Amino acid sequence: MRIGRIAMRKRVLKYEYSSRTDGMNPTRLFVLGALAKRGPMHGHQLRRDARLDRAELWSQVKPGSLYGALHRLADEGLIRPLRTEQDGALPARTVYEITAEGARELRALRDEAFTEFELKPDPVDLALAVSEDLDRGVLRGYVEDRIAVLAARELQFDHQLDRRWPDQSAADDLIVAHAKMRIQTEIAWHKKVLADIDKLEAR
Repeated sequence: MRIGRIAMRKRVLKYEYSSRTDGMNPTRLFVLGALAKRGPMHGHQLRRDARLDRAELWSQVKPGSLYGALHRLADEGLIRPLRTEQDGALPARTVYEITAEGARELRALRDEAFTEFELKPDPVDLALAVSEDLDRGVLRGYVEDRIAVLAARELQFDHQLDRRWPDQSAADDLIVAHAKMRIQTEIAWHKKVLADIDKLEAR
């Protein structure tokens, strides 16, 4: 298999499965969705919710990025400061609420998320295509290490299902199941690579 053919196939996949090239911003969707669903909150509450929801496991939302997102959304008029709260000697915290324009942006982002189809090429495919000169034992070690990482991530989702939080919804269950099934598919493919590794052409 030639690299040129691989690149061409990747471009075809991108064309067939992706309706956008820039992508929807998941952090904006998370913040606006949280404020719309749970009401006014400050940044610390948003970070806590992201940690409790384990957002990093099933989305691209990083808790550390939420404060910056709040400021940007406020600058754009999508959220607005509602009040300032202070608990004892702790720093004062600004509580934000979503605006009417923010609610419209939330609907637009949600629509984009549902209609955005993207199957990103995995760099491991290209690495595999140029591994003719790689010792098969070394290659096997790489693949086994990747399986171990994937299995550890799958275990995290198993624990997530075991430790349901009080308000965990059916949608939350489906989100976790989606992520878990994607990992299982990756593990199955890596195991197939191990099974077929001796069939790869050696230089």
